[in-house]
Amino acid sequence: MTFRYMNVFSLLVALLATTHFLSSNLEFFRFWIEELHVISLSPVSIIVNPYTDWLEGHRHHRDKKAKKFDICDDFPRDSLPPDTNTTTTFCIDRNGCCNFTSIQSAVDAVMTSNPKRTIMWINNGIYFEKVIIPKTKPNITFQGQGYTTTAIVWNDTANSSHGTFYSASVQVFSTNFVAKNISFMNVAPIPKPGDIGAQAVAIRVGGDQAAFWGCGFFGAQDTLHDDRGRHYFKNCYIQGSIDFIFGNAKSLYEDCELISMAPMVAVGQKSINGAVTAHGRASADEDSGFAFVRCNIGGTGRIWLGRAWRPFSKVIFAYTFMSDVIAPEGWNDFNDPSRDQSIFYGEYMCTGGGANTSMRVAYAQKLNDTQASLFLNASFIDGDQWLPPQL
Repeated sequence: MTFRYMNVFSLLVALLATTHFLSSNLEFFRFWIEELHVISLSPVSIIVNPYTDWLEGHRHHRDKKAKKFDICDDFPRDSLPPDTNTTTTFCIDRNGCCNFTSIQSAVDAVMTSNPKRTIMWINNGIYFEKVIIPKTKPNITFQGQGYTTTAIVWNDTANSSHGTFYSASVQVFSTNFVAKNISFMNVAPIPKPGDIGAQAVAIRVGGDQAAFWGCGFFGAQDTLHDDRGRHYFKNCYIQGSIDFIFGNAKSLYEDCELISMAPMVAVGQKSINGAVTAHGRASADEDSGFAFVRCNIGGTGRIWLGRAWRPFSKVIFAYTFMSDVIAPEGWNDFNDPSRDQSIFYGEYMCTGGGANTSMRVAYAQKLNDTQASLFLNASFIDGDQWLPPQL
């Protein structure tokens, strides 16, 4: 097996360490294991061995020439969207069936300040690379083939990259970024309690007006760095343990799965070992916050809905199912009571074993209809001004 495919094998082993892939998505691994078997045997082509054909009435062996099939023969070229007056399509396939074999090389080829949208059609596969989209390249779309079959993967940590913010497998600094049906993963080792510098970000979203449909975000501590700007997430799967959605963006999450992979807590213990969010609003003047609408919270461990990374942290959950992984107190002020008067943590019409508000911290708010209405749709992020329709 070549070095390239040993890397893929190592990646599969790393991925198997996550709770999600061990439990709820074994089909994902069957897919990759089968694909690894094929590409490791023949990275360029697949050979059908000569076969024996016994003719009726004769015991005569006839050799036929080996039949060779190019790996690109079955490439779904009809699936590629055509170029239009407003869009250009780049095709990316790691086996060489397109113009580009890596995502970063395609990003590098985009014209600076291009007013047209560049649709990067990314074929099935694991793309083991670190990707950066600079401010100078707006209007880029990553179009995968499904979040369980298309993934961008890297394994940096805060230690290896000289800071949590820089550990992201994908960093987006441009405006009007869109991603559909693709996963963003950081497969660095899951940190143990007390580990320093083990934060490992899957994606950092630092540009304004970004939208994600049907995407997956996989990591442990600090999975999704929702850094700054207005963002939209729809039908996404987000996995992590500690502060796995963090940052200071103004974002709406609709119909998303929020899955904790924190360690199991022994019966009778009341320890906390994770948090869904850590919002970083530093002052009352900052127009930011996280709103979760019709989401589902599950997984393992005992976690908070959020903790106040900065003094004016702002997070609400509405119409969300919360399993009993959510601790009864619900929220945490980062162990700084001085933040209790400035943070805004609200819940509205939530259900499930973790949605009981009778033991919530005193500063958590049970929102009324008027308060909640500000957070329940895309108007929260001015979506009518910029959010594109899902095509």
